[in-house]
Amino acid sequence: MSAKPNGAFNGMTRVVDISIIICMAAVACCLPVLHGAESVSEPAWRALPLITEGKVNSSWTHVGWGGFVVDHGALRTECDPRGLGLLVYRKERFGNCQIRVVFKSKEAKSNSGVYVRIADGILEQAREPGAAFERDAAGKPSKESGQKMQVSAAREEGPWFAVHRGYEVQIADGGDPFHRTGAIYSLAPSSAVSKKEPGEWKTMIITLGGNQILVELDGQRITTFDPRSPDLPPQRQWYEPKREPKRPEAGYIGLQNHDPGDVVWFKEVSVRRLPSAVAK
Repeated sequence: MSAKPNGAFNGMTRVVDISIIICMAAVACCLPVLHGAESVSEPAWRALPLITEGKVNSSWTHVGWGGFVVDHGALRTECDPRGLGLLVYRKERFGNCQIRVVFKSKEAKSNSGVYVRIADGILEQAREPGAAFERDAAGKPSKESGQKMQVSAAREEGPWFAVHRGYEVQIADGGDPFHRTGAIYSLAPSSAVSKKEPGEWKTMIITLGGNQILVELDGQRITTFDPRSPDLPPQRQWYEPKREPKRPEAGYIGLQNHDPGDVVWFKEVSVRRLPSAVAK
């Protein structure tokens, strides 16, 4: 064969090689972009408004006794000796999603909670606070007012509607596993307590997926709850939630204020749809 065809062939080979190199470089450059696009596709957090013009945002309504006040850019529990209360986000109900709550407590024993899956009817309770405790100088409720409170709780009046028609994700580091931070109050235990001290901000992520509720505290999964489980503990105290009512998969959320001295701050409540990894 003559030398000319070989030269043409070699030239074509060089052109093809260069084209392949250019294509590979282009693909390599695109990979980070594609990876970034995939990350961006994950759901973003949407902060629920807490404070407007120095006051509790009007998207929230309070049920029961006490309330919340604005304190250095966060909401702080303002407890009342007459009984507990609940600040309910009234603008919408939440189904399958994640809820991120950033909070801190004055003391390890400071009692509060985040309520999820509260049934319709809670907003009507804003006008019905229920029974009130009468306390002595030491803060102990009288026997008579305690009995009235038990009756009010059984009737699901005021904030007790949420106790029996929703689920409380507990905030209180001093309790047993069924009654400490991250537990589904009296229904599912938390497996660990926070390593952070009182007064430090903590982050709790509550995942609502189908029937299940999962709780993470500062990046660690500590609670898994399914109301269909055959191993649910029975109700032991009158102030614990009833087991029978079926909670809705889409319900209201709320922040609890408890007894005098139970000081807890909330500086963020955000929601987002379930990330793809969780949804699967």
